[in-house]
Amino acid sequence: MAIEDIEKAQQAELPTAKEIESRDDDKIHEFQELVGYEVDVVGADGDHIKLAADGRTRLIPQPSDDPADPLNWSQRKKNLVLFIVAFAALLPDYGSATGAVTLIPQAQEWHMSEDEVNHSQVGNVFMLGAGGIFVVAFSAYFGRLPVMFFFLSIALATAAWCAAATNFASFETARILNGFFSTVSQVNGLIFIQDIFFFHERARKINIWASFFILSPYLGPLLAAFQIATKPWPTPFWVYTAETALALVLTVLFVEETYYDRRIVQSEQPDHGNRITSLLGIAQWKSRGRRNTFWQAWMRPIRVISKPTVLISCFYYFLTFAWVVGINTTLSIFLQPVYGFGPKQIGFFYFTPIIGVIIGETVGHWLHDLFAKYYIRTHNGRFEPEVRLRAIIIALPFTILGLVLLGQSLQNKWHFIATAVSWGLYVFSTMITTVAVSSYNLDCYPEASGEVSAWLNLSRTLGGFIISYFQVKWADAQGTKVSFGIQAAVCAAAFLLILLLMLRGKALRIWAGPLRFATT
Repeated sequence: MAIEDIEKAQQAELPTAKEIESRDDDKIHEFQELVGYEVDVVGADGDHIKLAADGRTRLIPQPSDDPADPLNWSQRKKNLVLFIVAFAALLPDYGSATGAVTLIPQAQEWHMSEDEVNHSQVGNVFMLGAGGIFVVAFSAYFGRLPVMFFFLSIALATAAWCAAATNFASFETARILNGFFSTVSQVNGLIFIQDIFFFHERARKINIWASFFILSPYLGPLLAAFQIATKPWPTPFWVYTAETALALVLTVLFVEETYYDRRIVQSEQPDHGNRITSLLGIAQWKSRGRRNTFWQAWMRPIRVISKPTVLISCFYYFLTFAWVVGINTTLSIFLQPVYGFGPKQIGFFYFTPIIGVIIGETVGHWLHDLFAKYYIRTHNGRFEPEVRLRAIIIALPFTILGLVLLGQSLQNKWHFIATAVSWGLYVFSTMITTVAVSSYNLDCYPEASGEVSAWLNLSRTLGGFIISYFQVKWADAQGTKVSFGIQAAVCAAAFLLILLLMLRGKALRIWAGPLRFATT
């Protein structure tokens, strides 16, 4: 379907000015379900609108005059916080996927099959998703910074436990707990981006944050493979422990609480406390009456997933990202019999998806903004969230081609370069898709940045959790041609959900109404 047809369908749903004025819109943010965002000041009304450096892009949300408002922080400070949060977001999948390589010597040491040892990784993957729901509820009630601090502290302890485990039962328990607590920045990354960056900056910042955690499941096995070639299997987990410790130290030194309610005038803003009280959550606890109640905090994720656009996009992400996790957690099992690869060769092989992520980040840095700017320029300065989904049109052919060729290459025993390129194509498409889906949901419900991130994270990991149990057996039973071909067909069919959102997403949002949270 042509993009012009989609635009006509969206424009036909625009309300009259009278309908807009008569609506009692939610004032928690500057997005309105009926008119979307007014981005270009030429299309906006008012003499006191704060603009970006270009002199015409409206700052969304409008910052207060308070220097403590995170939107008023220096760009250097904002980017430092983004880097630390992104680095912490790299660790969960990095540590999880490290087990995809160490399972080989572990199986030998514990006299188990490699598939049996892989069950510890499956439990870890599941908890990466389940833990995210707790992260956003706790962050809404206790504050962003203390939740990140305490979760990273426990993640550090459980990472060390993984490295020190002497039997499978102990290792599996440590892995499951580590998955639950280490996931914190994979979820609250969108919260920090929403808190400190303006609307016109967010797609690029999401692209940076997403590149870290999409890169991580390939970086972990790459480094682990080289380490276990000469060192015992706990060594990669001790390295992971040191990296988690670094993330914790950076958080303690540089990350600040980013929650700020601009509906409260500067003179009545609650005391932010000192470094220690803010880090431990004491300052946030004293002002908890100004935020969500405990019940409201726990109901936020439920209310978000009840919105049809969130549910549909999460289901699409579930159907397309499941194969990413499934392939990554089992690929070493495929490569050994086909190519006779040892640890070093498997390590070199993991350079391929890393290159795919880097190319995806580079292309996405311009691609997502290109679609957005074109739409704003041709629609009187207004923007609709559904425009974000257009990037998936570019990604889809690479998704299908990558999966089909990967299955063909493994079964036909093509040269390993063909296998590597096929995998890289799929990873590239995943990078583009992740940013598009994340940006779309954030633009639809900016006050629910953490909640939409948690549900997308759960969709991603739940799909991987399920597929990891039968990926190897499925390929053994039907061959990789059939199994990966079916996976490609599922991704192609799932694109119908994206077309539905592009055509009717706005109508669904209007029908469902705003979230009406107590706070952002």
